[in-house]
Amino acid sequence: MKVKGGTPREWVGSALHLGLMALTAPLWAILGMLTYPLGYRLRYRFLTAWGRLVIESARWLCGLDYRVHGLENRPDHAAVVMAKHQSAWETLALLQWFSPQTWVLKESLMRIPFFGWGLRLLEPIAIDRKARGTARQQVIEQGTDRLQRGRWVVVFPEGTRVPPGQKGRYRSGGAQLAIRAGVPVVPVAHNAGRFWGRNSPLRRAGQIQVHVGPPVATEGRSAEEVTTEVEAWIEARMAELESRPAAR
Repeated sequence: MKVKGGTPREWVGSALHLGLMALTAPLWAILGMLTYPLGYRLRYRFLTAWGRLVIESARWLCGLDYRVHGLENRPDHAAVVMAKHQSAWETLALLQWFSPQTWVLKESLMRIPFFGWGLRLLEPIAIDRKARGTARQQVIEQGTDRLQRGRWVVVFPEGTRVPPGQKGRYRSGGAQLAIRAGVPVVPVAHNAGRFWGRNSPLRRAGQIQVHVGPPVATEGRSAEEVTTEVEAWIEARMAELESRPAAR
């Protein structure tokens, strides 16, 4: 893995941050399993506290701050969130603004020791990407169930982390779920990948910008129409973010 740049202070802070994550993740997962008999809500609050620890410790140790725009756009009920996916940062940060929530994620992540155990306790929608037809139906059925329980469903429509300046193909599964469940889609754009890259040990100092868009209506519309509107909004915000110097 090749990583360019980074000041000595950023590398030291990144090493400390990685160490903190490695030490706390197994402990949190083990303690989280002990909360299983106490019910989902208490289990959720305990396990997602680890995500807040990771985000806040990145601020303390690495100087990696963030600013959120458009939180007033959130509906007053659970909906589908379709977000840009560039790093591990947004996976954890979104927990703060859309709670309780569940992710649509790769089934293989559930097999990671400790981290995967914690994920399983949060009742995500774990899919096998190779079985596309089955996976899509699974997202719709399980996602509708989660939404009816008052849980936000977070979908990364490009399916994987995409480096800054690039764009993947937007899939329509999130829109299909929203249409079936009768809820809107909330688009989210951000530039976390400029500071915390995919598979990179380096966390650069600066301020991540997060934009939460107005809900996209789904009633009476096709999944392709909804996905196109969400994609247009996200990519327009991404173009704006990428044209600016990284905030520090």
